[in-house]
Amino acid sequence: MFCRLLAPLFAGVFLLSSGMARAQDGSPWWSGDWYFSLGAEAFVGPKFKGASRGDLQFAPLVSVGKQGSSPRFSSRNDSPSVALFDNGTVRAGIAGRFVPEQDGNTASELKGLKAVKWGAEIGGFVEAYPTDWLRGRAELRQGVRSHYGLVADLAVDAFTDIAPNLQLSGGPRATFASRDYFDTYYGVTTEEAAASGLSAYSPGGGIESVGVGGALTWQAMENLTASSFIEYKRLAGSAADSSLVTERGSPNQLTVGVSANYRFNFSTR
Repeated sequence: MFCRLLAPLFAGVFLLSSGMARAQDGSPWWSGDWYFSLGAEAFVGPKFKGASRGDLQFAPLVSVGKQGSSPRFSSRNDSPSVALFDNGTVRAGIAGRFVPEQDGNTASELKGLKAVKWGAEIGGFVEAYPTDWLRGRAELRQGVRSHYGLVADLAVDAFTDIAPNLQLSGGPRATFASRDYFDTYYGVTTEEAAASGLSAYSPGGGIESVGVGGALTWQAMENLTASSFIEYKRLAGSAADSSLVTERGSPNQLTVGVSANYRFNFSTR
């Protein structure tokens, strides 16, 4: 329900931002100076949603956006995104992320459950900077192929420089999703219950988790950054009540890791 309430709001923001993006100087939104950030992260974290242990994993980091008048804050939790509107205080645009496949080969706890296909989540984001040290961001994404639910991520981050080229950041997070999403990752049908040994479970939609995260980011060179991070989230609602979590997993999800990014600048004028 929460995700569906957000959908009209995001639609209105995108219609407004796309119009304003052209109205500001008469040029199309894609014209200007852009950046492309490419990197990778290594971390110890849950192999599936609700896992009780952490495993070493690796993942790519990709981001695209317009260059602003001042450096922008970014978080590892942000989906790769492109801003269609940016007035220095508010940014809005499209966002999406790759969703990896998940099956019994991912973790032994998933044996007997239906495999989750690889796919994507595509949607948009809105973020605001009420002060020069605080950012709030919301994303709403529609699942494609892997699941067909709506997912909403909310986050607030405070950030400050504690030394030259060294930034400390952190804040609360929350994730909400529709029933289709929960069915994919937390539901257990009667057939799956017979094959896996788990109790059958039919979830609803709503909140998936609440948590907090922090990062220490070093500006090693003008276009090169490296960071260490820690994220904790507590599964809630239908996620916490799933038999996959209560019988084989844990509602406590901890991720610790390091990352590095290199930024390439280019122009489309």
